[in-house]
Amino acid sequence: MEFTVIDYSIFALLLLLSSAIGLFYALSGGRQRTVQEFLLANRNMGFLPVALSLLATFQSAVAILGVPAEIYHFGTQYWFLGCSYFLGLLIPAHIFIPVFYRLRITSTYEYLELRFNKTVRIFGTITFIFQMVIYMGVVLYAPALALNAVTGFDLWSAVLTMGLVCTLYTTLGGLKAVIWTDVFQTLVMFAGQLAVIVVGAQRVGGMARVWHLAEQEGKISGIDLNPDPFERHTFWTLAVGGVFMMLSLYGVNQAQVQRYLSSRSEREAKLSCYAVFPCQQIVLCLSCLTGLVMFVYDREHTLAPGNRPKSSDQLVLYFVMDVLQDLPGLPGLFVACLFSGCLSTISSAFNSLATVTMEDLVRPHCPRLSEAQATLLSKLLALGYGLLCLGMAYVSSMLGPVLQAAISIFGMVGGPLLGLFCLGMFFPCANPTGAVVGLLAGLAMAFWVGIGSLVRSMGAAAGTPPPNSTMLPTMGNLTTVLATTLLAPTEAPKSPTGLQKFYSLSYMWYSAHNSTTVIVVGLLVSLLTGPTPAASVDPRTIYPVLPHLLCCLPRKYRQKLCCGVGFPDENADTVDAVVKTNGVPNGLPLPGPGQQEQEEGQGYIRAAGSPAYAVQETSF
Repeated sequence: MEFTVIDYSIFALLLLLSSAIGLFYALSGGRQRTVQEFLLANRNMGFLPVALSLLATFQSAVAILGVPAEIYHFGTQYWFLGCSYFLGLLIPAHIFIPVFYRLRITSTYEYLELRFNKTVRIFGTITFIFQMVIYMGVVLYAPALALNAVTGFDLWSAVLTMGLVCTLYTTLGGLKAVIWTDVFQTLVMFAGQLAVIVVGAQRVGGMARVWHLAEQEGKISGIDLNPDPFERHTFWTLAVGGVFMMLSLYGVNQAQVQRYLSSRSEREAKLSCYAVFPCQQIVLCLSCLTGLVMFVYDREHTLAPGNRPKSSDQLVLYFVMDVLQDLPGLPGLFVACLFSGCLSTISSAFNSLATVTMEDLVRPHCPRLSEAQATLLSKLLALGYGLLCLGMAYVSSMLGPVLQAAISIFGMVGGPLLGLFCLGMFFPCANPTGAVVGLLAGLAMAFWVGIGSLVRSMGAAAGTPPPNSTMLPTMGNLTTVLATTLLAPTEAPKSPTGLQKFYSLSYMWYSAHNSTTVIVVGLLVSLLTGPTPAASVDPRTIYPVLPHLLCCLPRKYRQKLCCGVGFPDENADTVDAVVKTNGVPNGLPLPGPGQQEQEEGQGYIRAAGSPAYAVQETSF
């Protein structure tokens, strides 16, 4: 299973075109001379490229390798995750985007200072940096290792080439280059997966036969309405638990929010959320169909014992190399598809890390930085994080079994951060002390359950693994961890009890469980230490979700649910008048000559003078 010259050429073309996009945006337009252009693409992006970039950011090799392997082993139950996409994208479009966009912030964590204080902002920022630094090295190294094991593709040549190319176009071209390379790489991912499905289905007699044989073998799952949260995959864990997972990614994650904020208008930002919904469904369908085709093909074209994959993440690669081996160029197209997923994910990590470091850690302590100095420092931060990613990839190569814990950290941290933002946005009474204690409690709960589940899985793996289990990594099959977030903890061998039962909670409920912990603890601590006075709460930072949900209550009771925070009445005429008068929805003034640097740096909200509170979508 060796690569041909054509395969290597296609792979090289991917790298060349990605670099060319970065160079184009480095040498055209404003040439990335301002922080606004480098970090937010001058807030001038249309909804379609933003939508495809949103899709590509977390459509990494985890999904490309993990979902087909999940379908191969456990059937199509995972497909019901698509039901969570509706609310998982609708809620950000109508709740999170309006709040973030109207504040004109650059870093998501600026919101936490506006709502609470600088301490909460720093806690949120450090948590995010820790999450992404751990993740970006693994997401680069693990698929390269799987590729090396299957095809003989040189491991460190792939890691270094991908890391350096990604660092190059992210540092030179800024967010605009990242978004447009994401668009290109998304098309490559679609093409690679589609080629595998079409050729594989044709080899086994067509898609109708694939579906028929998969149904006979019990791989086409019905709706499992079992409400037990300890069942790994049911309709409820996927459709409801998946909503919280989606919100942690598409609602409050800096990499995604930064793309919303780069849109030329709030309407375009919302449209990007709507547009990514069908794209997500298509990606999920392609991954699930790949798994079904792979299952049927494996039944009819069994690989020789020496060529059998040693771990779940290698299944797709063995299948691709076998089914496409006599079609020069197509294996290279799929490898380009695989590494497009890596490039899009790590480039987003570099850019978002540079943004939060600049806006949350550097600017507040160096307020006299000129625009040119701030822009140069932002580029150096992107370069530094790119080099750090290569270092983390090397560290990943030496972690051994600990690597599974490293990849799990990404999932553990998302839920508490979601809870922190929900606490601030939905509950006006929450105070800074409650926010910090709630976040720490949520992180403690996340690591307790996550590490407990990991140790429990290791204990099960020490003996004979159950059928269809995912073996834990050894130095020979280290990249099994790549599928951990998707193929994470398999069924327990026997019915667990006590804490063992608690540790068997479905991984799809982790985000919901951890974010709820943050909210509950945060509210309790806030009530015990004294709720935030209504006069201290900026209405722009609140979305009154309880009055909206309980709209049948009398007006005075709904006002009480807002804890005394006043919201101006809003109707269509009022909004139109505000937009016509100020040029910006909700009364945020357009920046004058003296405010330009504020807008380019830390948003209109930093301008001197009395605050211009925004009108929220509320009517009492």
